[in-house]
Amino acid sequence: MLHLTTAQIDAWIAQMIWPFVRIGSCLMVAPAFSVSQVPVRIRLVLALAITGVVAPQVQVPVGIPLVSAGSFMITFQQVVIGVILGLCLQLVFDAVNFAGQLIANTMGLSYAMTIDPVRGVDTPAVGQIYSIFVLLVFFALNGHLRVIEVLADSFRTLPLGAAGLGRECLWQAVIWGGNLFSGAVLIALPAMTALLIVQLAMGTISRTAPALNLMAVGFPVTVTFGLVVLVAAVPTLGGAFERLLDDGFSVLRVMLRGGV
Repeated sequence: MLHLTTAQIDAWIAQMIWPFVRIGSCLMVAPAFSVSQVPVRIRLVLALAITGVVAPQVQVPVGIPLVSAGSFMITFQQVVIGVILGLCLQLVFDAVNFAGQLIANTMGLSYAMTIDPVRGVDTPAVGQIYSIFVLLVFFALNGHLRVIEVLADSFRTLPLGAAGLGRECLWQAVIWGGNLFSGAVLIALPAMTALLIVQLAMGTISRTAPALNLMAVGFPVTVTFGLVVLVAAVPTLGGAFERLLDDGFSVLRVMLRGGV
């Protein structure tokens, strides 16, 4: 006759629930998985599928009842770890989107707001084009598989029941957040520089010919030249995004090793 104790049942449930919390929290905010077109049910099913593969290899702390302060603390730690992992990668996409917004502002297209299908928010048309482009590049680089790989490896480098992400790891995440601005500026700088030259030229023309209707002439010229610059900058966008993505995964691995 099979006899099950409360400790055994708690251990079996914990073997699945704690890895599921970390994986599910990450997929809820990670790029590609967190887009508005992916229903929450699909993300939960995917998290369960990944948990079913990863959980048997995870070392679960013993002697901790599921309904206890220690269990709640471990669950909270898994939520924090998963959310930070997903947000650090999402910053790469936000940097590219922000670069598109900077270019749109320089072109004078900041008022052309549309719904971004990736994030579900209003964004300039240029930022939307950049977001869709880098999302396709993300899948082409197998970024979604790398996210799952980092999640599975995180249980080895940052096991359950540990102290969680320390101060140094959290500080690494804060520093990486600065790449939202530096990465965006590096991507948008060539286009913004070229458009600035056009703006200076139009300003010189307006001074030499005050009677010229600058709004009727300057805006079409700026937009046309901006579109030409965007077409010329597309080949370099993929490489810049790939470098930022590699840096993002490197930061995650450093964080999961305890900031070393």
